[in-house]
Amino acid sequence: MLLNDERHELCAIGRRLADTGLVTGASGNISVRSGDLVAVTPSGMALGRMEPADCPVVTLSAQLVEGEKAPSSETPMHLALYAETPAAAIVHTHSTYGVVVATTMSELPPIHYNTLLLGGVVKVAEYATYGTPELAENVRTAMAGGKRAALMANHGGVTIGRDLDEAFENARLLEWLCGVYVRAKTIGEPRILTGGELADVVERGLAPPEFPRV
Repeated sequence: MLLNDERHELCAIGRRLADTGLVTGASGNISVRSGDLVAVTPSGMALGRMEPADCPVVTLSAQLVEGEKAPSSETPMHLALYAETPAAAIVHTHSTYGVVVATTMSELPPIHYNTLLLGGVVKVAEYATYGTPELAENVRTAMAGGKRAALMANHGGVTIGRDLDEAFENARLLEWLCGVYVRAKTIGEPRILTGGELADVVERGLAPPEFPRV
């Protein structure tokens, strides 16, 4: 089976996403890249119930090379990000607080310095129908400049990483930041960190880990 280890990892991360509530039912999708091949979650299947053989393998040009199930409808977005970034894994969620922010804001304000671990202020990509080239392009634009995360208007969030574990942890961090912001709004206007304050944190060494050079 092509990308055997990677397909097992997809299933493990799918269960973690379901267990932590970052996805429900068949929402969300995950992929991992190995060379010129990408293992991706299947369309319409609950991430917590996948088996390795359920996960199709495609080329970077979206050609199906192994698997009986159709690739996720968001495969174009995943492939666009692999073309644009050095990511080796991508996680897309429909997490509650992420969707709340994505339906109300144009960006997630930097309310905590850990925003820097996602590459800076998280942008909200303009709305487009799921699975379309337009959505893929909007997300690519929102992730430009070395970002590790983006939100999608009225949809959800997407994070990238050097591996699936890192992409998953970035998804958890994105949801935590969104949750802090939403909860803070219920008791007052959140204090937003300034560019200078964020720069001071960068000087102290906080930054996302570098992607390996290829």
